[in-house]
Amino acid sequence: MAAGLNDSAAAPVTFTGPRDEFFGRLFGGYLLMLPTLGVYRFWVTTFKRRFYWSHTVIDGDPLEYTGTARQLLVGFLLAIAFFLPAYIALFVLSLFAGVIGAIGYVVVLGCLWFFVGYAQYRGRDFRLSRTLWRGIRFDQKGSAVAYATRRFLWSLLVVVTLGLAYPFMSASLWRYRYANTWFGDRQVSFEGTWRTIAGPFYRAYAVVAVSVGLVVGLGVTGNLRVFALAPVAVIVLGGLALVYWRSREATRMFSAIRLGPARVETTIKARSLFGQHLAFGLVWLLLVIVAWFAGSAILAVAGGAEGTLAGIRSISTNGWASAALVVGGYVLTVGAFSLLSETILDFGWWKLVAGGSWIVNVESLGDVRAIDEDRSTLGEGFADALNVGAF
Repeated sequence: MAAGLNDSAAAPVTFTGPRDEFFGRLFGGYLLMLPTLGVYRFWVTTFKRRFYWSHTVIDGDPLEYTGTARQLLVGFLLAIAFFLPAYIALFVLSLFAGVIGAIGYVVVLGCLWFFVGYAQYRGRDFRLSRTLWRGIRFDQKGSAVAYATRRFLWSLLVVVTLGLAYPFMSASLWRYRYANTWFGDRQVSFEGTWRTIAGPFYRAYAVVAVSVGLVVGLGVTGNLRVFALAPVAVIVLGGLALVYWRSREATRMFSAIRLGPARVETTIKARSLFGQHLAFGLVWLLLVIVAWFAGSAILAVAGGAEGTLAGIRSISTNGWASAALVVGGYVLTVGAFSLLSETILDFGWWKLVAGGSWIVNVESLGDVRAIDEDRSTLGEGFADALNVGAF
Protein backbone atom coordinates (compact mmCIF):
# COMPACT_ATOMS: atom_id res chain seq x y z
CA MET A 1 0.00 0.00 0.00
CA ALA A 2 1.22 3.55 -0.72
CA ALA A 3 2.94 5.33 2.12
CA GLY A 4 0.63 7.15 4.50
CA LEU A 5 -2.52 5.27 3.49
CA ASN A 6 -4.58 2.92 5.61
CA ASP A 7 -7.42 0.50 4.97
CA SER A 8 -10.14 2.91 6.11
CA ALA A 9 -8.89 5.79 3.97
CA ALA A 10 -8.21 4.18 0.59
CA ALA A 11 -9.75 1.65 -1.78
CA PRO A 12 -7.38 -0.59 -3.73
CA VAL A 13 -7.25 -0.88 -7.50
CA THR A 14 -6.51 -4.45 -8.56
CA PHE A 15 -5.95 -6.19 -11.86
CA THR A 16 -7.17 -9.79 -12.04
CA GLY A 17 -6.55 -10.64 -15.70
CA PRO A 18 -4.61 -13.88 -16.35
CA ARG A 19 -1.77 -13.38 -18.83
CA ASP A 20 -2.13 -16.84 -20.39
CA GLU A 21 -5.79 -16.20 -21.28
CA PHE A 22 -4.87 -12.82 -22.72
CA PHE A 23 -2.08 -14.32 -24.81
CA GLY A 24 -4.24 -17.15 -26.13
CA ARG A 25 -7.05 -14.93 -27.29
CA LEU A 26 -4.68 -12.32 -28.67
CA PHE A 27 -2.79 -15.00 -30.61
CA GLY A 28 -6.04 -16.21 -32.12
CA GLY A 29 -6.94 -12.65 -33.07
CA TYR A 30 -3.59 -12.13 -34.76
CA LEU A 31 -4.15 -15.27 -36.84
CA LEU A 32 -7.55 -13.98 -37.98
CA MET A 33 -5.95 -10.73 -39.15
CA LEU A 34 -4.21 -12.62 -41.97
CA PRO A 35 -7.27 -13.80 -43.95
CA THR A 36 -9.08 -10.50 -43.24
CA LEU A 37 -6.10 -8.41 -44.41
CA GLY A 38 -5.86 -6.69 -41.03
CA VAL A 39 -9.52 -5.70 -40.71
CA TYR A 40 -9.99 -8.01 -37.75
CA ARG A 41 -7.67 -5.78 -35.70
CA PHE A 42 -10.66 -3.66 -34.69
CA TRP A 43 -12.18 -6.73 -33.05
CA VAL A 44 -8.81 -7.48 -31.41
CA THR A 45 -8.66 -3.94 -30.04
CA THR A 46 -12.18 -4.25 -28.66
CA PHE A 47 -11.33 -7.57 -27.00
CA LYS A 48 -8.22 -6.09 -25.39
CA ARG A 49 -10.11 -3.15 -23.96
CA ARG A 50 -12.92 -5.28 -22.60
CA PHE A 51 -10.32 -7.62 -21.08
CA TYR A 52 -8.34 -4.82 -19.43
CA TRP A 53 -11.38 -2.88 -18.27
CA SER A 54 -13.33 -5.85 -16.91
CA HIS A 55 -10.32 -7.13 -14.95
CA THR A 56 -9.52 -3.73 -13.44
CA VAL A 57 -11.39 -3.64 -10.14
CA ILE A 58 -11.77 -0.46 -8.06
CA ASP A 59 -13.12 -0.89 -4.55
CA GLY A 60 -14.65 -4.23 -5.53
CA ASP A 61 -16.30 -3.09 -8.79
CA PRO A 62 -14.76 -3.54 -12.26
CA LEU A 63 -14.59 -1.01 -15.06
CA GLU A 64 -16.79 -1.56 -18.09
CA TYR A 65 -16.01 -0.85 -21.76
CA THR A 66 -19.03 -0.40 -24.07
CA GLY A 67 -17.28 0.41 -27.36
CA THR A 68 -17.70 -1.91 -30.34
CA ALA A 69 -15.46 -3.07 -33.19
CA ARG A 70 -17.94 -1.66 -35.70
CA GLN A 71 -17.53 1.81 -34.22
CA LEU A 72 -13.77 1.53 -34.58
CA LEU A 73 -14.03 0.33 -38.19
CA VAL A 74 -16.43 3.10 -39.24
CA GLY A 75 -14.29 5.74 -37.53
CA PHE A 76 -11.17 4.43 -39.23
CA LEU A 77 -12.73 4.54 -42.70
CA LEU A 78 -13.93 8.10 -42.16
CA ALA A 79 -10.49 9.14 -40.90
CA ILE A 80 -8.74 7.57 -43.91
CA ALA A 81 -10.96 9.62 -46.20
CA PHE A 82 -10.04 12.73 -44.17
CA PHE A 83 -6.28 12.08 -44.39
CA LEU A 84 -6.28 10.93 -48.01
CA PRO A 85 -5.36 14.41 -49.38
CA ALA A 86 -2.30 14.52 -47.10
CA TYR A 87 -1.14 11.09 -48.29
CA ILE A 88 -1.65 12.15 -51.92
CA ALA A 89 0.31 15.35 -51.24
CA LEU A 90 3.24 13.37 -49.83
CA PHE A 91 3.26 11.17 -52.94
CA VAL A 92 3.18 14.17 -55.29
CA LEU A 93 5.93 15.93 -53.35
CA SER A 94 8.11 12.86 -53.64
CA LEU A 95 8.20 13.55 -57.39
CA PHE A 96 9.77 16.96 -56.83
CA ALA A 97 13.43 17.53 -56.07
CA GLY A 98 15.20 20.49 -54.52
CA VAL A 99 13.83 23.25 -52.33
CA ILE A 100 10.18 22.96 -53.39
CA GLY A 101 9.99 19.29 -52.52
CA ALA A 102 11.81 19.79 -49.20
CA ILE A 103 9.58 22.68 -48.12
CA GLY A 104 6.47 20.79 -49.13
CA TYR A 105 7.53 17.74 -47.15
CA VAL A 106 8.18 19.84 -44.05
CA VAL A 107 4.76 21.50 -44.32
CA VAL A 108 2.83 18.25 -44.84
CA LEU A 109 4.74 16.38 -42.11
CA GLY A 110 4.21 19.33 -39.78
CA CYS A 111 0.46 19.13 -40.41
CA LEU A 112 0.49 15.39 -39.76
CA TRP A 113 2.41 15.96 -36.52
CA PHE A 114 -0.26 18.45 -35.47
CA PHE A 115 -2.98 15.93 -36.27
CA VAL A 116 -1.22 13.29 -34.15
CA GLY A 117 -2.03 15.40 -31.08
CA TYR A 118 -5.56 15.96 -32.35
CA ALA A 119 -6.02 12.22 -32.92
CA GLN A 120 -4.66 11.31 -29.49
CA TYR A 121 -7.13 13.64 -27.78
CA ARG A 122 -10.10 12.50 -29.83
CA GLY A 123 -9.12 8.87 -29.26
CA ARG A 124 -8.99 9.48 -25.51
CA ASP A 125 -12.45 11.04 -25.76
CA PHE A 126 -13.75 7.91 -27.50
CA ARG A 127 -12.33 5.56 -24.87
CA LEU A 128 -13.43 7.57 -21.85
CA SER A 129 -16.96 8.07 -23.16
CA ARG A 130 -17.27 4.28 -23.38
CA THR A 131 -15.79 3.60 -19.96
CA LEU A 132 -18.07 3.13 -16.95
CA TRP A 133 -17.58 2.41 -13.28
CA ARG A 134 -20.58 1.55 -11.12
CA GLY A 135 -22.80 2.58 -14.04
CA ILE A 136 -21.29 6.08 -14.25
CA ARG A 137 -19.69 7.09 -17.52
CA PHE A 138 -16.45 9.02 -17.96
CA ASP A 139 -16.08 11.79 -20.54
CA GLN A 140 -13.39 13.93 -22.16
CA LYS A 141 -14.36 17.52 -22.78
CA GLY A 142 -12.18 20.40 -23.90
CA SER A 143 -10.95 21.07 -27.45
CA ALA A 144 -8.89 18.61 -29.46
CA VAL A 145 -7.67 21.53 -31.61
CA ALA A 146 -6.50 23.42 -28.52
CA TYR A 147 -4.72 20.33 -27.20
CA ALA A 148 -3.06 19.64 -30.56
CA THR A 149 -1.90 23.26 -30.83
CA ARG A 150 -0.50 23.17 -27.31
CA ARG A 151 1.30 19.90 -28.00
CA PHE A 152 2.66 21.11 -31.35
CA LEU A 153 4.11 24.35 -29.95
CA TRP A 154 5.56 22.64 -26.88
CA SER A 155 7.21 19.98 -29.06
CA LEU A 156 8.94 22.70 -31.09
CA LEU A 157 10.33 24.18 -27.88
CA VAL A 158 11.47 20.74 -26.72
CA VAL A 159 13.39 20.28 -29.98
CA VAL A 160 14.98 23.74 -29.75
CA THR A 161 16.08 23.14 -26.15
CA LEU A 162 17.38 19.61 -26.93
CA GLY A 163 14.74 18.08 -24.67
CA LEU A 164 15.29 20.30 -21.62
CA ALA A 165 11.77 21.78 -21.85
CA TYR A 166 10.09 18.36 -21.69
CA PRO A 167 8.91 18.57 -18.03
CA PHE A 168 7.06 21.80 -18.88
CA MET A 169 5.45 20.16 -21.91
CA SER A 170 4.49 17.00 -20.02
CA ALA A 171 2.90 18.90 -17.11
CA SER A 172 0.98 21.18 -19.48
CA LEU A 173 -0.47 18.29 -21.49
CA TRP A 174 -1.33 16.19 -18.42
CA ARG A 175 -3.09 19.19 -16.89
CA TYR A 176 -5.12 19.90 -20.02
CA ARG A 177 -6.19 16.27 -20.42
CA TYR A 178 -7.24 15.74 -16.83
CA ALA A 179 -8.70 19.18 -16.18
CA ASN A 180 -11.11 18.38 -19.01
CA THR A 181 -11.88 14.84 -17.82
CA TRP A 182 -15.20 14.14 -16.13
CA PHE A 183 -16.63 11.25 -14.16
CA GLY A 184 -20.36 11.63 -14.47
CA ASP A 185 -21.17 15.20 -13.49
CA ARG A 186 -17.95 15.66 -11.50
CA GLN A 187 -14.87 17.27 -13.03
CA VAL A 188 -11.37 15.92 -12.49
CA SER A 189 -8.55 18.27 -11.49
CA PHE A 190 -4.78 17.94 -11.77
CA GLU A 191 -2.35 19.39 -9.24
CA GLY A 192 0.94 18.45 -10.90
CA THR A 193 3.39 21.01 -12.27
CA TRP A 194 6.71 20.82 -14.08
CA ARG A 195 8.39 20.73 -10.66
CA THR A 196 6.55 17.45 -9.94
CA ILE A 197 8.72 15.60 -12.45
CA ALA A 198 11.69 17.93 -12.97
CA GLY A 199 14.03 16.07 -10.60
CA PRO A 200 13.65 12.56 -12.10
CA PHE A 201 13.70 13.88 -15.65
CA TYR A 202 16.87 15.95 -15.33
CA ARG A 203 18.64 13.11 -13.49
CA ALA A 204 17.80 10.73 -16.35
CA TYR A 205 18.73 13.41 -18.88
CA ALA A 206 22.11 13.94 -17.19
CA VAL A 207 22.91 10.20 -17.33
CA VAL A 208 22.20 10.08 -21.07
CA ALA A 209 24.03 13.37 -21.78
CA VAL A 210 27.15 12.32 -19.86
CA SER A 211 27.15 8.92 -21.57
CA VAL A 212 26.93 10.46 -25.03
CA GLY A 213 29.60 12.98 -24.09
CA LEU A 214 31.97 10.20 -23.04
CA VAL A 215 31.42 8.38 -26.34
CA VAL A 216 32.20 11.52 -28.29
CA GLY A 217 35.26 12.10 -26.15
CA LEU A 218 36.52 8.56 -26.76
CA GLY A 219 36.03 9.03 -30.47
CA VAL A 220 38.08 12.23 -30.43
CA THR A 221 40.93 10.60 -28.50
CA GLY A 222 41.12 7.82 -31.06
CA ASN A 223 40.77 4.92 -28.61
CA LEU A 224 38.95 2.75 -31.13
CA ARG A 225 38.80 -0.40 -29.04
CA VAL A 226 37.00 1.32 -26.17
CA PHE A 227 35.06 3.51 -28.58
CA ALA A 228 33.59 0.43 -30.30
CA LEU A 229 32.10 -0.81 -27.00
CA ALA A 230 30.95 2.61 -25.80
CA PRO A 231 27.66 2.69 -27.80
CA VAL A 232 26.58 -0.51 -26.05
CA ALA A 233 27.12 1.16 -22.70
CA VAL A 234 25.16 4.21 -23.87
CA ILE A 235 22.23 2.04 -24.95
CA VAL A 236 22.20 0.18 -21.63
CA LEU A 237 22.48 3.36 -19.53
CA GLY A 238 19.93 5.12 -21.72
CA GLY A 239 17.51 2.23 -21.34
CA LEU A 240 17.90 2.22 -17.56
CA ALA A 241 17.42 5.99 -17.45
CA LEU A 242 14.27 5.70 -19.58
CA VAL A 243 12.81 2.99 -17.34
CA TYR A 244 13.59 5.05 -14.24
CA TRP A 245 12.04 8.15 -15.79
CA ARG A 246 8.88 6.41 -16.98
CA SER A 247 8.23 4.90 -13.55
CA ARG A 248 8.80 8.20 -11.77
CA GLU A 249 6.68 10.24 -14.19
CA ALA A 250 3.72 7.85 -13.94
CA THR A 251 4.02 7.62 -10.14
CA ARG A 252 4.06 11.37 -9.60
CA MET A 253 1.63 12.41 -12.31
CA PHE A 254 -1.07 9.82 -11.58
CA SER A 255 -0.78 10.77 -7.91
CA ALA A 256 -1.59 14.37 -8.82
CA ILE A 257 -5.10 13.48 -10.07
CA ARG A 258 -8.05 14.66 -7.95
CA LEU A 259 -11.79 14.09 -8.25
CA GLY A 260 -13.26 16.38 -5.66
CA PRO A 261 -12.30 14.97 -2.23
CA ALA A 262 -11.16 11.72 -3.88
CA ARG A 263 -7.61 11.38 -5.14
CA VAL A 264 -5.32 8.83 -6.76
CA GLU A 265 -2.19 7.47 -5.10
CA THR A 266 0.12 5.48 -7.39
CA THR A 267 3.48 3.80 -6.83
CA ILE A 268 5.33 2.17 -9.74
CA LYS A 269 8.73 0.66 -8.98
CA ALA A 270 11.46 1.09 -11.58
CA ARG A 271 12.86 -2.37 -10.87
CA SER A 272 9.52 -3.98 -11.68
CA LEU A 273 9.33 -2.10 -14.97
CA PHE A 274 12.94 -3.02 -15.74
CA GLY A 275 12.11 -6.68 -15.08
CA GLN A 276 9.40 -6.56 -17.74
CA HIS A 277 11.76 -5.12 -20.35
CA LEU A 278 14.42 -7.66 -19.42
CA ALA A 279 11.90 -10.50 -19.82
CA PHE A 280 10.82 -9.10 -23.18
CA GLY A 281 14.43 -8.89 -24.37
CA LEU A 282 15.25 -12.44 -23.28
CA VAL A 283 12.15 -13.96 -24.87
CA TRP A 284 12.76 -12.04 -28.09
CA LEU A 285 16.40 -13.20 -28.12
CA LEU A 286 15.24 -16.79 -27.66
CA LEU A 287 12.83 -16.47 -30.59
CA VAL A 288 15.58 -15.00 -32.79
CA ILE A 289 17.83 -17.96 -31.97
CA VAL A 290 15.04 -20.44 -32.72
CA ALA A 291 14.26 -18.64 -36.00
CA TRP A 292 17.94 -18.72 -36.95
CA PHE A 293 18.20 -22.48 -36.48
CA ALA A 294 14.86 -23.07 -38.20
CA GLY A 295 15.92 -20.95 -41.17
CA SER A 296 19.27 -22.72 -41.37
CA ALA A 297 17.50 -26.09 -41.37
CA ILE A 298 15.17 -25.01 -44.19
CA LEU A 299 18.09 -23.79 -46.28
CA ALA A 300 20.02 -26.99 -45.60
CA VAL A 301 17.07 -29.07 -46.80
CA ALA A 302 16.68 -26.88 -49.89
CA GLY A 303 20.38 -27.24 -50.66
CA GLY A 304 20.40 -30.99 -50.23
CA ALA A 305 23.84 -32.57 -50.20
CA GLU A 306 25.49 -29.30 -51.26
CA GLY A 307 24.52 -27.58 -47.99
CA THR A 308 23.18 -24.20 -46.88
CA LEU A 309 24.80 -22.03 -49.56
CA ALA A 310 23.22 -24.13 -52.27
CA GLY A 311 19.88 -23.72 -50.50
CA ILE A 312 20.25 -19.94 -50.54
CA ARG A 313 21.03 -20.02 -54.28
CA SER A 314 18.11 -22.34 -54.94
CA ILE A 315 15.59 -20.14 -53.16
CA SER A 316 16.99 -16.85 -54.52
CA THR A 317 16.65 -18.06 -58.11
CA ASN A 318 13.02 -19.07 -57.54
CA GLY A 319 10.99 -15.89 -57.67
CA TRP A 320 7.92 -17.26 -55.92
CA ALA A 321 9.92 -18.97 -53.19
CA SER A 322 12.06 -15.93 -52.46
CA ALA A 323 9.02 -13.61 -52.43
CA ALA A 324 7.15 -15.97 -50.10
CA LEU A 325 10.19 -16.18 -47.84
CA VAL A 326 10.58 -12.40 -47.64
CA VAL A 327 6.86 -11.68 -47.10
CA GLY A 328 6.41 -14.56 -44.69
CA GLY A 329 9.51 -13.60 -42.74
CA TYR A 330 8.35 -9.99 -42.49
CA VAL A 331 4.85 -10.94 -41.33
CA LEU A 332 6.17 -13.41 -38.77
CA THR A 333 8.75 -10.96 -37.45
CA VAL A 334 6.34 -8.04 -37.10
CA GLY A 335 3.60 -10.25 -35.71
CA ALA A 336 5.86 -11.93 -33.16
CA PHE A 337 7.32 -8.61 -32.02
CA SER A 338 3.88 -7.03 -31.67
CA LEU A 339 2.44 -10.06 -29.87
CA LEU A 340 5.33 -10.14 -27.41
CA SER A 341 5.14 -6.39 -26.86
CA GLU A 342 1.45 -6.55 -26.05
CA THR A 343 1.69 -9.67 -23.90
CA ILE A 344 4.75 -8.67 -21.87
CA LEU A 345 5.17 -4.89 -22.01
CA ASP A 346 1.64 -3.49 -22.49
CA PHE A 347 0.02 -6.11 -20.25
CA GLY A 348 2.75 -5.62 -17.66
CA TRP A 349 2.44 -1.84 -17.70
CA TRP A 350 -1.33 -1.94 -17.17
CA LYS A 351 -0.86 -4.42 -14.34
CA LEU A 352 1.81 -2.26 -12.68
CA VAL A 353 -0.27 0.92 -12.85
CA ALA A 354 -3.49 -0.74 -11.70
CA GLY A 355 -1.84 -2.84 -9.00
CA GLY A 356 0.14 0.12 -7.71
CA SER A 357 -2.84 2.48 -7.37
CA TRP A 358 -5.29 3.37 -4.60
CA ILE A 359 -8.28 5.72 -4.53
CA VAL A 360 -8.38 7.82 -1.37
CA ASN A 361 -11.81 8.97 -0.13
CA VAL A 362 -13.57 6.76 -2.68
CA GLU A 363 -16.79 7.06 -0.66
CA SER A 364 -17.06 10.69 -1.81
CA LEU A 365 -17.90 9.41 -5.32
CA GLY A 366 -21.20 7.94 -4.13
CA ASP A 367 -23.24 11.01 -5.08
CA VAL A 368 -21.88 11.40 -8.63
CA ARG A 369 -24.66 11.45 -11.23
CA ALA A 370 -24.55 9.75 -14.64
CA ILE A 371 -24.26 11.55 -18.00
CA ASP A 372 -25.27 10.57 -21.53
CA GLU A 373 -22.92 8.72 -23.88
CA ASP A 374 -20.94 10.58 -26.54
CA ARG A 375 -21.82 8.57 -29.66
CA SER A 376 -19.19 10.02 -32.01
CA THR A 377 -17.06 7.35 -33.72
CA LEU A 378 -14.62 9.54 -35.63
CA GLY A 379 -12.24 10.29 -32.75
CA GLU A 380 -10.73 6.85 -32.39
CA GLY A 381 -10.60 6.57 -36.18
CA PHE A 382 -8.10 9.43 -36.34
CA ALA A 383 -5.87 7.64 -33.84
CA ASP A 384 -6.08 4.36 -35.79
CA ALA A 385 -5.34 6.06 -39.09
CA LEU A 386 -2.17 7.63 -37.67
CA ASN A 387 -1.30 4.54 -35.61
CA VAL A 388 -1.30 6.44 -32.31
CA GLY A 389 -4.14 4.57 -30.59
CA ALA A 390 -3.84 3.27 -27.03
CA PHE A 391 -4.71 -0.24 -25.79
